[in-house]
Amino acid sequence: MSRRKRITMHDHAAEASLFKRRALFTFFCVVALLSVLLANLYQLQVLSYKDYETRSNDNRIRVVPVAPSRGLVYDRHGELLAENQPFYSLELIPEKVKDMGATLDALDAYVHISADERESFLEALKHHRRFKPLTLKSRLTEQEVAIFSVNQYQFPGISVEAGLRRHYPYDSVLTHVLGYVGKINTRDRTALERTDQWKNYPATKDIGKQGIEKFYEPQLHGLPGHLEEEVNNRGRTIRTLKVVPPEPGQDIYLTLDLKLQQKAVELLAGRRGSIVAIDPRDGGILAMVSSPSYDPNHFVHGISSKDYSALLNDKSRPLINRATQGQYAPASTVKPLIALLGLEEKAITEKTRIWDPGFWQIPGVERKYRDWRRWGHGWVNVYSAITESCDIFFYDLAYKIGVDNMSRFMEPFGFGQVSGVDISEESAGNMPSKDWKRLKYNQPWYIGDTISVGIGQGYWTTTPLQLANATAILANRGRRFTPHLLKAMQTQDADVAPDERPPIVLDNPHNWEVINEAMRMTANKSRFTDARYTAAMKTGTAQVFSVAEDARYDAKTIDERLRDNALIVAYAPFEQPRIVIAMVLENAGWGGANAGPIARELLDEYMLRDTKEPAL
Repeated sequence: MSRRKRITMHDHAAEASLFKRRALFTFFCVVALLSVLLANLYQLQVLSYKDYETRSNDNRIRVVPVAPSRGLVYDRHGELLAENQPFYSLELIPEKVKDMGATLDALDAYVHISADERESFLEALKHHRRFKPLTLKSRLTEQEVAIFSVNQYQFPGISVEAGLRRHYPYDSVLTHVLGYVGKINTRDRTALERTDQWKNYPATKDIGKQGIEKFYEPQLHGLPGHLEEEVNNRGRTIRTLKVVPPEPGQDIYLTLDLKLQQKAVELLAGRRGSIVAIDPRDGGILAMVSSPSYDPNHFVHGISSKDYSALLNDKSRPLINRATQGQYAPASTVKPLIALLGLEEKAITEKTRIWDPGFWQIPGVERKYRDWRRWGHGWVNVYSAITESCDIFFYDLAYKIGVDNMSRFMEPFGFGQVSGVDISEESAGNMPSKDWKRLKYNQPWYIGDTISVGIGQGYWTTTPLQLANATAILANRGRRFTPHLLKAMQTQDADVAPDERPPIVLDNPHNWEVINEAMRMTANKSRFTDARYTAAMKTGTAQVFSVAEDARYDAKTIDERLRDNALIVAYAPFEQPRIVIAMVLENAGWGGANAGPIARELLDEYMLRDTKEPAL
């Protein structure tokens, strides 16, 4: 028998009370939302009526972006190296010009537009938004501005605009350090969009292209501002409604010493080569010169294709920064480091002597490796081997220690890798090893290859900056800094802390003293005998053209560009080094005879500038 279902009785009073509470809550929510809506309507329709009436009146409000002024660049003593100068340019809004060709022809009667300027403008026009102004001609003279202003009514959409443009007062003296700014191209825009920086360039037409200008572009550029202007139907400004000023770029101070830089440029005049000077106490670069150079001001307003082709095709390659991109065999300038490795590996000692008859042979091989002095140096030890630059001593030492030991030891000195200097144009050079040759050429490593590397030749290449940095580490007894050009940001006293790397620690610290003393003896024996300060140095002569085993090298009989490179590294004062220099003179010949005098003059300039007596 099925059970009868129980009938549930509803509490109608409770349900009515719940409904009333819910309805009341909903009513208050609706009232609150309507109040917010009415308050906003009152704000828009009553309180802000005038403002929005002006803004909505035929869309006559124009927002004009304002470019920030670019930060200035100074040397360590506050000398201005890169400035901003006022200029006038002719700007054209494409959508307001009906017949571009006819307009440009008519305009030429008042302001001359060269063929290169016209071609450049038409090419840029293909990738430009038609409602945005585009530069037609830069650097208008005051006369051109006056003539066009009188006839401007004939050219709707074209106007004269004033602005600031980068200027380098020392022309070619600092080109490879400062770099230059140039017009923003498609590649620049892509890079800015990738890093989410394009929004900061609505009114900026230039960007750093090389050197310091490129590396510190975010700091130098600043942030844009804007104007809100009311304009009439002809585009004429009636009044300015709002001004948001731009934030100027930061000024930066470099570690460069302008006087030393100018002296180095003067000493290299007419030569191909490079000079780098470093303060070993913090890694700050005092001078960085690459010769020949070029005037960066030509790039600021747009260099002509003819002038650029001339630079590009110049056999002297002025566009290359030889200080950081030039790759040279270091030659005898690295013999002190090879000797240091020999002492550490105990392949030699401070008292080791070998006999130099003028040649050296691999055991069991007939070929003779010649010394630069054909009759030899007789008995030599580590000191005389460095002071006399005895090749035989280092042939024998390289044979004993092997190329892989050399490659491993030289890595912390910075060879075969970029230094980390704050400019983008840098080559790593090459520190060879057995694995490197196998990967590069699919060939085995030969003992003869090791012998060449032992005197800084063969596959070993380095840049002048790397050479200066390695010498600074040697002078510092293993203390290392990243070479850098930035000294301070915004104010001269806001120094940026140098990047100090872990030091090189030797098993026997006395070996530092042995090698540095040998370099001091080298300097005292030659170019710095009469100097009023103590110095240390090592010269080098790097072969560019190989001669036969029994042939004699005669510079007069070969092409000038196949002659030996002259190199030198030096530092002063010996007791507490304040400056290290490295120099390469292309095809100049003997290092001691050609690079030595220049090194002496440069160190005199730096060490004796504060003394009353003239340099000796």
